[in-house]
Amino acid sequence: MGDNRHLVVRAADAVHTVPSEFAEHSRGFTRWSAITGEGPSVHMEFGICHLDADGRIDAHVHSFEESFYVLQGEVVCDTPEGAFRLQPGDYGYVPASTPHAWRNLSDAPARWAQMSAPQPRLTGGQDTFFVDALPADRPLQTIDARDPRTRSFGHIEAHNMDPAQQTQDKLAESASMRTALLVYSGISVKMMVDSDLGAFLQTMFMVQYEPGGFAGAHDHPFEEAYLILEGVTDATLDGVAYRLEPGDIAFSGVGSTHAFTCPKGQSVRWLETQAPQPPGRHAYRFGRDWTYLGDQLA
Repeated sequence: MGDNRHLVVRAADAVHTVPSEFAEHSRGFTRWSAITGEGPSVHMEFGICHLDADGRIDAHVHSFEESFYVLQGEVVCDTPEGAFRLQPGDYGYVPASTPHAWRNLSDAPARWAQMSAPQPRLTGGQDTFFVDALPADRPLQTIDARDPRTRSFGHIEAHNMDPAQQTQDKLAESASMRTALLVYSGISVKMMVDSDLGAFLQTMFMVQYEPGGFAGAHDHPFEEAYLILEGVTDATLDGVAYRLEPGDIAFSGVGSTHAFTCPKGQSVRWLETQAPQPPGRHAYRFGRDWTYLGDQLA
């Protein structure tokens, strides 16, 4: 359901299909394309990928940037830098035109959230091109985000969103300030994919609301998508109230006013993406500030 600026899609209504461009270049691969150019979005595509046990996606490049976050199972992502065995909590970024492939070497399916920016074109050109296979005999690497040589990947756990776990000896992802937790109004935000990881056109980060956490009505000069991971949140998008639960995906477009609250007695955690990247100033426009100005002028 939605209007011309926001969209809410329920986990129960997810439809996984084989993307047409991968029909002859994959095995056991399907994707739920929840946010696409056929809806209100013009900057991003966001969805959930599924790869069966022993499934594969052939090596390819895109005309857009791609970020991802592993939700379930294990999957190998092959890039020119190596072969990376990814597990739940691992995330990464694939620059435009970078060869990459996916393999599931386990005996269970794998799922990951995937975001593309700029949005794949609906008409007028091809955006995915298949290339020579990447070496299959390289040793599998696990993600060690503390290693400064790890440039395109990271890892995040639910406990990393706890303000009490932010001392130098407890930081799991990195000792750098890039992963510092932002805490305000009962809300914790930890950046995952941004310009520091190499992205130019998008961001991906984790958000957690403590019981009673609240973000007042605001909008942005960019688009946002939200995948609920744990707990529930009461969202108001363009004046319409929604209760969002695990697996639900919401979208807020440019100028779409949105607010979130966390019901008392529980917390909520979600994955959030933005496209384009926020500007250096005026990334948030809170209605309360302009209401205040109107009252002062009155």
